[in-house]
Amino acid sequence: MPPWMALAAGLILLVGGGELLVRGAARLATIYGLSPLVIGLTIVAFGTSAPELAVSLQAIRAGAGDVAVGNVIGSNIFNILFILGASAILVPLTVTRRLIWIEVPIVIGVSLLVVLFALDGRIGSVDGLVLLGVAIFYTGWLLRTSSADTTVEEGGEAGRSEGAGAFASAMTALAGLGLLVLGARWLVQGAVAIAQAFGVSDVVIGLTIIAAGTSLPEVAASIVAALRGQRDMAIGNVLGSNIFNLTVILGITAMAGDGLGIAPGVLHFDLVVMTAVAAACLPIFFTGHTIARWEGALFLGYYAAYTLYLVLDTTNHEMLPAFRDAMVFFALPITLITLLVLAGRAAWSSPADR
Repeated sequence: MPPWMALAAGLILLVGGGELLVRGAARLATIYGLSPLVIGLTIVAFGTSAPELAVSLQAIRAGAGDVAVGNVIGSNIFNILFILGASAILVPLTVTRRLIWIEVPIVIGVSLLVVLFALDGRIGSVDGLVLLGVAIFYTGWLLRTSSADTTVEEGGEAGRSEGAGAFASAMTALAGLGLLVLGARWLVQGAVAIAQAFGVSDVVIGLTIIAAGTSLPEVAASIVAALRGQRDMAIGNVLGSNIFNLTVILGITAMAGDGLGIAPGVLHFDLVVMTAVAAACLPIFFTGHTIARWEGALFLGYYAAYTLYLVLDTTNHEMLPAFRDAMVFFALPITLITLLVLAGRAAWSSPADR
């Protein structure tokens, strides 16, 4: 199969498989009485992140560890800047206090933990085990705390109906998982072949094409959830996916590949951008507890700038130094000051939320 055809077919299967997996998993969660926020943080987030897991494991098997690392980091950047940005432009997103005070700090904390592990140029097997343990603890805590507010109806015709619905939903999710695995294999094969043909590094391909491609289920899930009024699910999907990517996917791939090498450029730039993007959620979420349309446009603008930087850096373009200086010394400081001022005003005008 030609590389471009394999790439296109892989993306199609990923989208279709992700849709089936999310639909079945979300239905299972609904049957057992979980809230939309918890569904977004767990079932939908983990389900839509399954392509990243499948692609990263396939990349490890193919000996392309840089693709696996770039896929996770690029997906996390894409999730916040592109998905939340696009969703907020369509429908301004309301942010709950729980997300501001719990999930966002967890994303920031896990990002810093990954940076700490990567300082020696490698995320080892033991590091992967620690990350996986964080995921298990977080998921267990989330489900345990949410179960106190929910009840499950049992017995009679309702019980039999729920049993049949649960079986059908599980089969749907399994079918989606199968499509994800096949789509991931084709996507990696096509993307690596194309990268080699054009002389583009595996890291850049993982940070851009594969990261965006494997995040398509998150795009669909968050935008559909936002348009349907399930805004908690839309934001929870993104934050939950980022937690899953950094803990489960990096953890499993680090153990499966006996450690993951971290290139100096990734350590000193891409991991820093990923952590800064996560930290940027705090002031933006805190401004009125919403992501306004202009803030969504700001996210999209920064994702475009990040992608342009990668292209300029890969091609060693003469505009790279000027572009980097403009971002570091002008655009980023102005944005940070503006967001901090707005967050301060929001906190001052809403003392009940502090």
